[in-house]
Amino acid sequence: MIRKRLLILWCCMSSIAIHAQVKHAAVDRPKLVIGIMVDQMRWDYLYRYYERYTEGGFKRLLNEGFSCENTYINYIPTYTAVGHSSVYTGTTPAIHGIAGNDFIIQATGKSMYCAQDDDVTPLGTAADNKAGKMSPKNLLASTITDELKLATNFRSKVIGIAIKDRGAILPAGHFADAAYWLDFDHSADWISSSFYRKDLPQWVKDFNQQKLADKYLKSDWNTLYPIDTYKQSIVDDNPYEGKFKGTDKPVFPVKTSELMKTQGAGFIANTPFGNTYTLDLAKAAINHEKLGNNPEGCTDFLAISISSPDKIGHQFSVNAIEVEDNYLRLDQDLESFFNYLDQTVGKGEYTVFLTADHGAAHNPQFYIDQKGAGGFFNARAAKKGLNDVLLDKFGQENLVLSLTNYQVNLNNALIKAQQLDEAAIRTAAVNYLRKLDGVAFVTDMDKTSEAAIPERIKERIINGYNYKHSGVIQIVLEPQWYGGSPHGTGTTHGNWNPYDAHIPLVWMGWGVTHGSTNRVTHMTDIAATIAGLLHIQEPNGCIGSPITEILNKVAP
Repeated sequence: MIRKRLLILWCCMSSIAIHAQVKHAAVDRPKLVIGIMVDQMRWDYLYRYYERYTEGGFKRLLNEGFSCENTYINYIPTYTAVGHSSVYTGTTPAIHGIAGNDFIIQATGKSMYCAQDDDVTPLGTAADNKAGKMSPKNLLASTITDELKLATNFRSKVIGIAIKDRGAILPAGHFADAAYWLDFDHSADWISSSFYRKDLPQWVKDFNQQKLADKYLKSDWNTLYPIDTYKQSIVDDNPYEGKFKGTDKPVFPVKTSELMKTQGAGFIANTPFGNTYTLDLAKAAINHEKLGNNPEGCTDFLAISISSPDKIGHQFSVNAIEVEDNYLRLDQDLESFFNYLDQTVGKGEYTVFLTADHGAAHNPQFYIDQKGAGGFFNARAAKKGLNDVLLDKFGQENLVLSLTNYQVNLNNALIKAQQLDEAAIRTAAVNYLRKLDGVAFVTDMDKTSEAAIPERIKERIINGYNYKHSGVIQIVLEPQWYGGSPHGTGTTHGNWNPYDAHIPLVWMGWGVTHGSTNRVTHMTDIAATIAGLLHIQEPNGCIGSPITEILNKVAP
């Protein structure tokens, strides 16, 4: 009898012990999530230069990871701030409120920069330097990084890093431990704002003291390989590229050692050295902040944006040797960064995704010269012509404030004060604009659902419209047209077309199966997928869906 009772007692104790172990078992998660957004990376750049990539950079992502081959931006306009916000919130401007890099606050008519915050104090630069007066306060929705902080009771660390302030701030979210961006107009120092903390951490100050930007620029920018091997690009000396100030032609070698004397070390942002410099700071953050080695055992998040490709692309356009060389160099930088992660966090212990905020068009003049259709839309002339028409019809000057973001922003205060018929003004504006060269569609935002516009474009117009921050009329240009002057150099973006909206999305590391999918996915699916990977709540405005075929660890 005693033996039977002891056996029963042992069974009960064992059951309690097993229950306790199950109860206190941790959810299986990666040690670190790294988001890498390459500013202005078209999807086809993964393959256009594939043969020349190293095994450890873009090829490693594709050969070890999971590629979403048909990932699209599901809104317009396709700009940097909007892209970074949409990836990390899992939603579109209609909900998160970042309607452009700059947008018009419709209630006041005032222009607002996406990350502008006049109430914070710059860190690491002069107190009156507007470059440091930045925060995520204009972002109306939570980010996946915010949700990670909430899910771990703020024990996870979240840091954002980018040359562009918006590329660091918006992904890092509202609850970030820090965001760092480059003061490239005044120095090449990494700065921040009092939104995050009272002062720059000592390790960032020490990093700035190394003056690495000077070191990189003094080496000059020449092609990584012999220039005659750049077969994916047109000749170096051509009329489609913009030259650097102080130079005669947009050709190699670029004497960055000389240009920095007049333009400052912040000039590094316009070269591939900016990519290296950004990832140098990322490595330093991993080291000093112990990212991926959180003492609480929580997942950390490092949001990185690679900004220099956008600056290079805007200046030289898609077919330039400078663009090809940038990606070949970035490939090597990524290889070095992944090797560093393997050594410090552990291979298979981190999850990384690489995507872009938008793509880029071919230079229209190049396209025309190759006998393709394209052109330049003169927004300044369109605005003047529109205001002239409205003056003649309604007797008031300057009824249109701007055509920012390919949208008509009306002078709402004047219309209200003069008690003008806004609906009639909108109709007149639409009728005028749809007759201009290069315009494919024009729609009153309140009437888009019933407009004669293809459904996919219509959906993107609606997703991009935030009634507080967007103009009331959307202009959609013909393919290969964009705002600028005839024979303008370089390129830009902002439209719905695949060259602007088809972006790379590749995942690698912890919880990611190897493979690819050709089904259509969207930029806004990224945050939902990360939420599924980490078993946390999606951002509060998220409209995306998890890309479940990526994940091989969908249960704790």
